[in-house]
Amino acid sequence: MPALPAPDYPVDVRARLEADAKKVIARYPGARSALLPLLHLVQAEEGHVTRTGIRFCAEMLDLTTAEVTAVSTFYSMYRRKASGDFQVGVCTNTLCAVMGGDAIFEDLKEYLGVGNGETTEDGAVTLEHIECNAACDFAPVVMVNWEFFDNQTPQSARQLVDDLRAGRSARPTRGAPLCTFKDTARMLAGFPDERPGAVEATGGAGPASLVGLRLAKGEAVPGRGTDHVIAPRTAENTDVTGGEPPSGHPAEEPPAGHPSSHDAPQQTSASDDQHPAGPAAEEGE
Repeated sequence: MPALPAPDYPVDVRARLEADAKKVIARYPGARSALLPLLHLVQAEEGHVTRTGIRFCAEMLDLTTAEVTAVSTFYSMYRRKASGDFQVGVCTNTLCAVMGGDAIFEDLKEYLGVGNGETTEDGAVTLEHIECNAACDFAPVVMVNWEFFDNQTPQSARQLVDDLRAGRSARPTRGAPLCTFKDTARMLAGFPDERPGAVEATGGAGPASLVGLRLAKGEAVPGRGTDHVIAPRTAENTDVTGGEPPSGHPAEEPPAGHPSSHDAPQQTSASDDQHPAGPAAEEGE
């Protein structure tokens, strides 16, 4: 029995989405490139990517529904079923895990009575474990609709989900104020966050994550001594030719002061004089 066609949006919703979609499509030289933001746009309408949303994207971009479905099911950021207003993600990558992320995730599963990717009965919270959020300085990290809640514990995470479910204010550690998942999806579609306080919000990497950048700029880092400072890139000390050396011509050693000169590869004879490297002996020699 053939599958039934996907229903369409109500006329007023369809007109509004078409107007938004045309703005998104106009940003790209080829319409097909707008597929990812359009999937966020339809997700902002219903909270997940529905058959109706897939049909809409296909019609707007002159694609088949199979092509749109293939993309929407490849990326984990697109939900395939109804989910909560607040996507609570617990980082369980290495550093967050050893700092307590695994304990937080297991505790929230028991506390909320849901598994990974499942939603509480009131429809407020969807719990999931997520990969690295590039916030290792603040481990363990919990994210709600992609906003940071740093240095969490099982107790603070419980309080967080309680506040979300009760409609109480929950302010991220840094970044913009919290909003619903649908609102977040619309921003990811490329529409600005015009809420009061959102534009002025700031948030970034912590000091430990910025050490490498500071060293590369030639800045001294407390507790690391001047011998660790790398000369900043300049036209004089940076190789701008790019590419691999021609076959048969060994690469030149980086010039003194080059950002990579402190860890440039060495010949074995230079790095370990007890076991010098030499050419492989020919068979029979």
